[in-house]
Amino acid sequence: MVFVNWARNQSGTPVEVRTPSSVAEVVQAVRDAAASGRRVRMVGTGHSFTGVALTDGIMLRPGALTGITAWADDRVTVLAGTPLRVLNELLAARGLALANMGDITEQTVAGAIQTGTHGTGRDSGGLADQVTELELVLADGSVATAAPGDDLFDAARVGLGALGVLTTVTLRVEPAFLLHNRRRKLPLGDILGTLDELTTANEHLDFFWLPHTEACLVKTNNRSPGPARPPGAFRRWLDTVFLENTLFGAACALGARLPDLIPRINEVSAAALGDSESIDASYRAFTARRDVRFLEMEYAVPRDRLAQALRETRDLVERMDWKITFPVEVRVTPPSDAWLSTAYGRPSAYIACHIYRPTPNPAYFEGVEEIMTRLDGRPHWGKLHTRDASYLAKVYPRFADFVRLRDRLDPGRLFTNAYLDTVLGG
Repeated sequence: MVFVNWARNQSGTPVEVRTPSSVAEVVQAVRDAAASGRRVRMVGTGHSFTGVALTDGIMLRPGALTGITAWADDRVTVLAGTPLRVLNELLAARGLALANMGDITEQTVAGAIQTGTHGTGRDSGGLADQVTELELVLADGSVATAAPGDDLFDAARVGLGALGVLTTVTLRVEPAFLLHNRRRKLPLGDILGTLDELTTANEHLDFFWLPHTEACLVKTNNRSPGPARPPGAFRRWLDTVFLENTLFGAACALGARLPDLIPRINEVSAAALGDSESIDASYRAFTARRDVRFLEMEYAVPRDRLAQALRETRDLVERMDWKITFPVEVRVTPPSDAWLSTAYGRPSAYIACHIYRPTPNPAYFEGVEEIMTRLDGRPHWGKLHTRDASYLAKVYPRFADFVRLRDRLDPGRLFTNAYLDTVLGG
């Protein structure tokens, strides 16, 4: 079997694929791999753009490790292979919700946590910051439980699968809530001049700058007492299916054939941006649909360097005359205490650059990466970048502690692959 990720830019051929349905079967797979001198990795749904999930040994598919195993008023224990969209529905049926989440829900719980998936939030962080306990199978076949106060807990929440195979996760939840979602068109210059005010005034801020224009689509989500005013069925289809996917996909395809038209295409897209608002269940307000395939690079920079990073990115695109169809996305999060969280120890801002999958532009990513690394940026573990352990050790204060823990737990590198050899050292 050949494994291919969602973006179709990473592939690998494991010697064996297993679909464990219990922790005992994960333990057996780990022991079998160790006994036969093979490596083992648990893959998610393939939404990482890097090779973080690949293996040439035993690949574990998580499709049978799904569902919720324990409920409480303020926490829920879920099997690692549960897709986030399924978790959202199960929580909603119980009148519960996650405090924050990213905008894609196809990933598994474990895959999203292990790669540091995040949303945007003034006060609430990514999924790793909502974890209260982890269970994982270690390289010796033992099953470990990691809880707050343990080094393993702070290391394994964003563990890249390097410390063990995650089997269950306990997440903090809260009573379901509504979010007042506003979408506004604002000039990039206005946003750059009011970034502090925007991030302070809104619980969740997310904006998209359309290259070759000054237009930004600004999305804010703030808690609301209600009543709910969700977008109607037609409006939801118009925004999330037709405009953001069908029409946008057609624009990308046209730009791929006629690159010189891209600035004009973006100007037309900018003119079509309009204001709207709704009040809806949090998990629907947080999330979006993404059908157009792309490649992505995302960096977290200190939040006080966001304006500089954006200005330099805009100037670079103009100076190099690259034709970029996809918007540049910006989000923010508070500090995290997970050792390899991109927000570890500092309020952070995220700048995500995308490119239409059929027309990769390595020079664009390389140029933006130079800006981000000069500003002490940290690359998202599941998105394209060229950084190695020597660079990452400089921007993560607990990097050496993570590597030492990995050396102790997996001295034989049972869980490694080429990507981990690069980012953590061989």
